[in-house]
Amino acid sequence: MHNMNQQGNQQQPGAMPQQQSTNHGGHELFDAHEVIAGIINMLDQYQMYNQHIQDPELKDILQRQTSFVTQAYNTIVQAFQTGQDPNVPTQQYEMQQDNNVVYGIKPGQPKKPNASINDISDQGLSAYMLGNTKSLSSLLAMTALEMTNPVLRRVIADTIPNFIEMSYEIFLYQNKNGYYQVPQLAQQDMQQMLNSYTIVHQGNQLH
Repeated sequence: MHNMNQQGNQQQPGAMPQQQSTNHGGHELFDAHEVIAGIINMLDQYQMYNQHIQDPELKDILQRQTSFVTQAYNTIVQAFQTGQDPNVPTQQYEMQQDNNVVYGIKPGQPKKPNASINDISDQGLSAYMLGNTKSLSSLLAMTALEMTNPVLRRVIADTIPNFIEMSYEIFLYQNKNGYYQVPQLAQQDMQQMLNSYTIVHQGNQLH
């Protein structure tokens, strides 16, 4: 993993790779198309969300994630087309939220669908963003298991933790703003669940 450096090594838009790879299975090609189309869909939707977000902090999250995912898109496309190591390797996304989670449920108004576009709020927009990143996390994980090209498989697999991190960043933003509340079990029930298992000693394993 390396820090982001999106300039300089990017392939020019529309440029064809110097050499195309043919060591792809048919199922892999379909899965790769689904992943790439899903990333395009996320980036397109983020552009729409950006027009309606009011909170500067949420807008900053969206813009940082857009920049990062755009580079991830370029990396995946180049690995897909060439089957070789991409010019810009998989980067590591670093969120800016802390890890503090607020537990408990506070009463609020029941939710319902928006009556018009004017009802769209940062609460809803952050939920849409979380839906995008979570669905892509699952899709990438499922797809990485079906890859035969070793370079593309590694690029897809290495991208999964980044979408997990982006999902966690959005969750933490929602949680601290009361949009995503986290209930807990009663203390006694929690302790019972936590103590439901015990450690296995290595010597007890079959040989």
